[in-house]
Amino acid sequence: MPRRGEDDPDHPDAPLTANLPNLSGSFRSRWVPWPLRLAGWVVIRWIKGPIPPRDLLFHPLFPSIQERPVRYLERFFPKRRHKIALLLFLYSAWFLAWSLVLLHSSSAGHIEGIGKPNPISCAASFWSPKNGCGLHGNECRPFRASTFAFRCPSNCQTTLLHEPYTVGNQTLHYQPLVIGGPEPESPSAKSSSTPAAYYRADSFICQAAIHDGIITNAQGGCGVVKLKGAAHSYPSVERHGLLSTSFPSTFPKSYSFIHLSASQQMTCPSDPQWTLLAITAVALGLLSLLTTSPAVFFFSTFVILMLHVGFVSDHPNLPSVLDLFSLFLSRMLPAAFIVYVLYLYCARPLLTRLASPKYQISKTILYLPPTFIGALNNYTFALWIPIERLTPQDVQEQPGAKIALAIVVTIIALIVLSQAWYIRLAGLMPRYIKIYFTMGAVLIFLLLLPGLRLRIHHYILAMLFMPGTAIPTRPSVIYQGLLLGLFINGVARWGFASIIETPGALGEQPSGTGGLNGWWGAATPNITNSSVSISLEHVPVMTVIDSPRFNGNGNITFHLWEPDRMAKLGLDGISVLVNDVERWRGYVDEDRKGRFTWRRQGHRGLELRHNVVAEEETPLFLDPSSSQQPLNLKDEDESEDEDGAPEDLFFRFAFMRGAETGLYGGVGVWNRDGNWIPPPPPIA
Repeated sequence: MPRRGEDDPDHPDAPLTANLPNLSGSFRSRWVPWPLRLAGWVVIRWIKGPIPPRDLLFHPLFPSIQERPVRYLERFFPKRRHKIALLLFLYSAWFLAWSLVLLHSSSAGHIEGIGKPNPISCAASFWSPKNGCGLHGNECRPFRASTFAFRCPSNCQTTLLHEPYTVGNQTLHYQPLVIGGPEPESPSAKSSSTPAAYYRADSFICQAAIHDGIITNAQGGCGVVKLKGAAHSYPSVERHGLLSTSFPSTFPKSYSFIHLSASQQMTCPSDPQWTLLAITAVALGLLSLLTTSPAVFFFSTFVILMLHVGFVSDHPNLPSVLDLFSLFLSRMLPAAFIVYVLYLYCARPLLTRLASPKYQISKTILYLPPTFIGALNNYTFALWIPIERLTPQDVQEQPGAKIALAIVVTIIALIVLSQAWYIRLAGLMPRYIKIYFTMGAVLIFLLLLPGLRLRIHHYILAMLFMPGTAIPTRPSVIYQGLLLGLFINGVARWGFASIIETPGALGEQPSGTGGLNGWWGAATPNITNSSVSISLEHVPVMTVIDSPRFNGNGNITFHLWEPDRMAKLGLDGISVLVNDVERWRGYVDEDRKGRFTWRRQGHRGLELRHNVVAEEETPLFLDPSSSQQPLNLKDEDESEDEDGAPEDLFFRFAFMRGAETGLYGGVGVWNRDGNWIPPPPPIA
């Protein structure tokens, strides 16, 4: 007589053959070996999960305590219209307090004798990146005799350069941008009371203010910057947690900070980020405890945190609230549609199972903190994980990125496997295999597209992984809140950046740069020793004391045209940077020789000052056959000896097509002693 359960094919004690159908008739391909058919059926049966599927809804702790907020609400506000009025009051109270603090911070403040400080972003500077200041830097004037009152947000010290940035012959990447500071031997380098620090104009103003001790990283603050014109040396100094970059030559625009008195600093409103965060957290916490509606909880969290990130915690680098509001609306509308779809297929199946009053505190604790952690990504993951962009070049070049990526991938893999196990227990594995097989096929197709790079942004991560959090387990609640926060941060801060981008847009050097199939702008001029001729000034044995002469001054001439290569790439001309400032643009159809000559006479020609004493202008670059002499451009308080001493000069070259300039190549250095160090040869 068989034991109990042996005749039941779904009983765990039943033999294996009882759980298998008649495999001989279930396959049309009879030639498939029996072991493979058996293995296939076992895999399919495992994927389908247990029969019946398990209910994975977790049991709350202390359910009677968790029910109390809703029970009190029912006692004092029993009718539906009362609850709606209370919800509207909560929205209004949050928005009124939040908006008043934000508007007061953006409009208040007055520095006596200076005026109202202007709010600026952490990456604001007086010099536009990517040669945005144009020829001779004219688009970034004035260079001197101008003051500017500013107010910086907090946490600017963590702002990093996401793309390589060249300063002289140094390449900065994944680090702050502060060039200069007080001289190390100066007393001001040890004391922040009266610093005499000069910063190059392309330094981030807020980071330079932290470096100089004007403001703090934790609170931000106000300051007044004064443009000083040219400076001839920028030291590297470590102060207040920032190490500045050195530059041993002249740059036409620099600035220093005016130290404010304590009474003037008192009029500067403090950064309201933490106050606004507290208001937002309290509002969402109360709403989560008092509502059992999945839609009200989910969409309220989305809208409120979108506003908070887009205007407060990680807003785009725009100067005014009106500009932020316009940009916010352009991102909010498509984001709302995507979030609605995510709610229907991901959030509603989860939150509906938690709609009972006995889950109120569990839902609040498990869902909201991870959502805030994801939404405040610039204070959390951006500080913990040294990966700015998930691209092959960034992973290769950013310090610590490989180890961090390995750890992150391992953690994600463990989470995916654990969620897959729960999905199987719930009997949902076949459905999820179809969903993620489709997603994986699309990603592989995009990854294999030639000449493009796959970018996995925050909002894409949320869209990929949130479907796997619809099962009602505690980990799913945590993961879904975190993914919603990452979606909010990615869209509010960066918008809907494309999932695929060109290497040129990412600042990479694509393969085949020298050919017709590559991006022409990644090809750079080939400057060799044969392209350069140097003519130094003769220094007599006996010099006149009143008219000193220096070794290293003279002319350097570059022969730039490469007719065959430029014709193959369809290029029109070449742009030249001297000390990171564009000084010359030459076009093939206008200049057959393609010769660029720079005459070095100390600082002269590098400062771009207008206090000249002659009526006609002398060009900053000279033809060797020209008899023109440069004008005396030195300041009245600058000695002849200081003005005529030669400096290291840094040259970079880029091809042009019309008005568009490609990437600038490596740095060639004309040392102060007259020796020339050529740039590295181009990739192609």
